[in-house]
Amino acid sequence: MEILGEWVRGWAVSRATPPPVPEPDGYRVDVGLPGHRVRYLLRSPSAVPARAASVAAPGTWLKTCGSRSDVVAALTPAWTAGETEYLMAFEGPQPPVAVPPGYEVTVSGDGPAWDVLVSAAEAPAARGRVAVAGGVAVFDKIETSPEHRRRGLGRVVMHRLSEAAEADSSALLASAAGRGLYGALGWRVVSDVVPAHVPEGAA
Repeated sequence: MEILGEWVRGWAVSRATPPPVPEPDGYRVDVGLPGHRVRYLLRSPSAVPARAASVAAPGTWLKTCGSRSDVVAALTPAWTAGETEYLMAFEGPQPPVAVPPGYEVTVSGDGPAWDVLVSAAEAPAARGRVAVAGGVAVFDKIETSPEHRRRGLGRVVMHRLSEAAEADSSALLASAAGRGLYGALGWRVVSDVVPAHVPEGAA
């Protein structure tokens, strides 16, 4: 699943981690943060049993493409599964969107990563980041403050990030809530992604 590699390479740029290391069943990223020491991206649930048994150190994460039931069934008790996420793709630029009255947009960065901030009365209202790796734009950290939702600000952020990146292909990993926004913008789901981790401090 090449889009998995495209996404994780851009994610590593966005999060300023070391580049992902190819593994036989996917990729490894040595994140190095408390509670998130290392992350494995697996192409298939068939890789989960071996990984769940062999890398179950505190602060380790698995993100696996495939059926939630298959992934969860293969985890050992050390692992805590999270809500299903969605690996999504888009071809071409994001459609232009007008900025609603009362909001200002700031774009910062000069590549390979850019940030967009939408503000109202100098207070943050929405934001996001895009990082380009291998010619693919990876969208990350897209969020809108609760009091500013349902005003089209997410679309504004996506459009301005797309403008900055100038890439023909894009990828992102969406939550269930984000999937609706991106789907309305024409993004397609490539795969369900099931996250699981061993909590820091676990025996």
